[in-house]
Amino acid sequence: MPGGLVALLDDIAAIAKMAAASVDDVAAAAGKAGVKAAGVVIDDTAVTPSYVVGLTPDRELPIIAKIAWGSVKNKLIILLPAALALSYFAPWAITPILMIGGAYLCYEGGEKIIAALTGVNHGEEVTGITDPRELEDRQVSGAIRTDLILSGEIMAISLAGLPPMGMANQAAVLALIGVGITVAVYGVVAFIVKMDDIGLNLSRRKPRSVRAFGRGLVLAMPILLSTLATIGTAAMLWVGGGIIVHGLEEFHVDTIPHLIHDTAHHAAAAVPVIGPLIEWLIGAVGSAIIGLVIGGAIVGALHLIPHKKAAAAH
Repeated sequence: MPGGLVALLDDIAAIAKMAAASVDDVAAAAGKAGVKAAGVVIDDTAVTPSYVVGLTPDRELPIIAKIAWGSVKNKLIILLPAALALSYFAPWAITPILMIGGAYLCYEGGEKIIAALTGVNHGEEVTGITDPRELEDRQVSGAIRTDLILSGEIMAISLAGLPPMGMANQAAVLALIGVGITVAVYGVVAFIVKMDDIGLNLSRRKPRSVRAFGRGLVLAMPILLSTLATIGTAAMLWVGGGIIVHGLEEFHVDTIPHLIHDTAHHAAAAVPVIGPLIEWLIGAVGSAIIGLVIGGAIVGALHLIPHKKAAAAH
């Protein structure tokens, strides 16, 4: 009997070790895969604050909470099952889907740059709505639609970056990434949109240094939002272009990928002290240039279609 008890305890200990190792594997895989999706996360963080513009301050946090909950549902209810099914039934389709998503990011980035240069915004307008409830519902639904696309890219990039593992572990990793990224993104967004209120509150307090810090937060808010918008646009082009460059490599269309890699490698070799940083920077710039070219081409093609239809109608 004691021998049987010892054997049972040994089995329990072995199972516990396996479970702990599995948890460690899931956490490690989630961390590595999540890092690869960082560019899309930056874009997500940069885009979301724009959805509370024009709404009353007391509704900002509730709206962000609604968008965050919609993002969780996007990732766990829609995208997670789709990603697992894709991994099991059609793993060959992951790269083409990633490239389509990358092209969409390039299009978004290209359209933002063209809008900035021309002063013409082709995006969805929310002007003309006077009912606050209708405006809020429209902003939330628009944000959740945009999040579905960005979250799809996050999940697809994460899935493509996972090492071989069972479906249960894949599901755990993707769920961990999805929830973790959502909490991080919308936590940062909540701080950003309330930063001016926090600063205003601090500017009325003592001592003088606290008041000065509060005024600094208020003054920094427009600069931060402008910087985030710029970073978000750059991230769209860098990530979208990088996805397409990587996809071309997967399909053995190597001319552009080799050109970027070789240029980055030679530039890094010329400055060995900061070689890795230079190599990464050149690679990111090269990907962004490809993203801008592709995005500009898509924007041009899409904006020509209405003109052709109008000409045909005449």
